[in-house]
Amino acid sequence: MMWSLLHYHFVPGGPLGCSWILMWSTVHVIFSSFFFSKEVVRVLCRNTNIYAAKKIAGGQKRKWSDVTIDEVYHFLSLVIYHGLVKTTAGRDMWRRGRLYSLAFPASVMPGYRYEAILALFHMSDPADDVANDLLRGQPGFDGLCRLNPLQDQILTACRAYYHPRQNLSVDERMVATKARIGMKQFMKEKPTKWGYKLFVLADSSNGYTCDFTIYEGKARTPSGQGLSFDSVVNLLRVPYLGTGYGVFVDNFYTSAKLFVHLHGIGFGACGTVRESRLGFPRTTINALPKAAARGDMRWIRSGPLLFVKWKDTREVAMCSTIHKAYTGKTSARRVKNKRTGIWSTENIPIPEPVSAYNKFMGGVDLSDALIKYFSVTQKTRRWYMKLFLHFVDIAVVNSFLLYKEMAVAKGERALTQKAYREVLCCQLADVGQQQPCPPAETSVEATGGPSTSGQEKQRPKGCFPVPIGAPSSDPRLKATEGRRKCVHCKKKTIFMCRSCEVPLCIIVDRLCFTEWHDLQCTQ
Repeated sequence: MMWSLLHYHFVPGGPLGCSWILMWSTVHVIFSSFFFSKEVVRVLCRNTNIYAAKKIAGGQKRKWSDVTIDEVYHFLSLVIYHGLVKTTAGRDMWRRGRLYSLAFPASVMPGYRYEAILALFHMSDPADDVANDLLRGQPGFDGLCRLNPLQDQILTACRAYYHPRQNLSVDERMVATKARIGMKQFMKEKPTKWGYKLFVLADSSNGYTCDFTIYEGKARTPSGQGLSFDSVVNLLRVPYLGTGYGVFVDNFYTSAKLFVHLHGIGFGACGTVRESRLGFPRTTINALPKAAARGDMRWIRSGPLLFVKWKDTREVAMCSTIHKAYTGKTSARRVKNKRTGIWSTENIPIPEPVSAYNKFMGGVDLSDALIKYFSVTQKTRRWYMKLFLHFVDIAVVNSFLLYKEMAVAKGERALTQKAYREVLCCQLADVGQQQPCPPAETSVEATGGPSTSGQEKQRPKGCFPVPIGAPSSDPRLKATEGRRKCVHCKKKTIFMCRSCEVPLCIIVDRLCFTEWHDLQCTQ
């Protein structure tokens, strides 16, 4: 699906009236211009080439040539593709035979090149790494040095290109790892028990990751108010967010001190609360009785804070600065009659903070679900590469949500996330090429109809075999000069397809030219 270039387009729903996002011409431009801009990719190329030269000089035996900007986009295409087509090992994507035969990876780059880039990819300047490592244990040490500059680019893009709607949620996210590193955390309540812990701010309406911080084991600049206080305050940056938001948190974060602070800077807050927390009312005059019926509630106010206790299957304690205690809402519950044993549905009263919490607290969980469907994570020996892959996940999901917002605003049918990733893979693979090779396919699921032939009309004169290079003047070199590796059988050939521009064998016992094109038609 192609987008026409428009001026600023406003999407209603923000606390200050509206939010804007920019319409762009193709799917991959949202991803590459916002989250992986050419300026940042250029820095990644430079740092990767420096790191590779250092490793090879140190004795690492690996075929290497300096990576280019276009190659990084091709590499990202294959990283995202690996999330769509799961294999137990990356090199399986290039295997031939009855079980595999995946044509796309070989058309983008050779397998050895992909493995080399993955093994030597580096985000930070190796010289800065050395200087930072000398400060280990001292105040100036940066535990996340190897994630820069990409982390800064992803954070800037998350904050700058989308204005969230009024309700936000804050929660933890775990990035699974087995690395022996002090940053690794354990959370028994999470599906992923061991991993890097991120504090995430997400839009409750769609799961867009608005901001995040990586927890290093201790706060960088502790305020003295505790980790739960600092983690929320550091995510709510007034200069780019504005004020007037409602922030939903769980009982790890909720405290009277935090909510009063947020109320003072223009943010409402709501969350479950632990009764042992400092500032929770200790009075028993208005407490729920032990034999309280389902739906009973009590509440008390202390300045801007509203504390509510409600009896469901168990007691629930809430704190809010943005809600009334009760607005007449009810919730359906299945109840078993103790005398007859018959189940029936009853509508019981529900406090407004509980109703709003159930509706808006799941923003981070929704974001995690969108990431997990087609996560690009894979095994790696370098701890920071796990977080690099997670940055790619965040960038793809956020760019998909931006695209979806634009499609809805324009009144068009949006691609599914899977179809979006398929189009993104093809477009990133075609970066820097005169003609798409092979042409990006558009699925019936994505468009509601068969593939368009617009790209096929632009291809030059059909698929015919031609020599890869100009004929040599030396007769002895006519069969060898300019040879390249065939994308189908991986053996050397002097022929390529004139239209697709890929090397293919054309001899009696290896007619790869026909076999490869037949395979493209069946995909």
